[in-house]
Amino acid sequence: MSASTERGIPRIPGVRHADHVGLTVPDLEDAVAFFVQALGAEELYRSTRGPDAEFMPENFAVPKDARLTLAMLRMPPNLNVELFEWDTSDRRTEHPRHSDAGGHHLCFVVDDVDEAVAVLRGIPGVRVLGDRKEVAGDSPRVAGNRWTYFLTPWGLLMEIVDRSRVADPPPLVGPADWPTAAPENTRKDR
Repeated sequence: MSASTERGIPRIPGVRHADHVGLTVPDLEDAVAFFVQALGAEELYRSTRGPDAEFMPENFAVPKDARLTLAMLRMPPNLNVELFEWDTSDRRTEHPRHSDAGGHHLCFVVDDVDEAVAVLRGIPGVRVLGDRKEVAGDSPRVAGNRWTYFLTPWGLLMEIVDRSRVADPPPLVGPADWPTAAPENTRKDR
């Protein structure tokens, strides 16, 4: 436990929900094509910024010569994914491993992991990591959960999961939990 955890961390006021996840990719066109074609994303818009010797270091913690192009995608029904392609003098190209600080992955629920894996194995450049796995009795709350990891053609670690066989799943938020209208106190027309 760190010192800050022992002392407590103040709650940020007004946090409502996650808006998007941002990921840096080596080639924006290739990444957008993968998300749109393989995962069914919708491209919402693109934007560029930089270089700007004052703005970029101050607001993105990147070198002053950095420039970016981004694409915002919607993964129906609820996830926005912002893909960045950066150009800078000291850009690193190595991906963190899952076990490294900064390691990460993006997971999608699928109806049938075996069917999804079969399609993934046919996509050029995709590397499926092992065979489909199933959680056993060592994790009773999610026993029956079926999953596998894969690497995209540019090296992003992703996971697919099928929770349809889990008898008593933990309260994971999903489409059935989303309100159909904004609560009265969050409406912006007041």
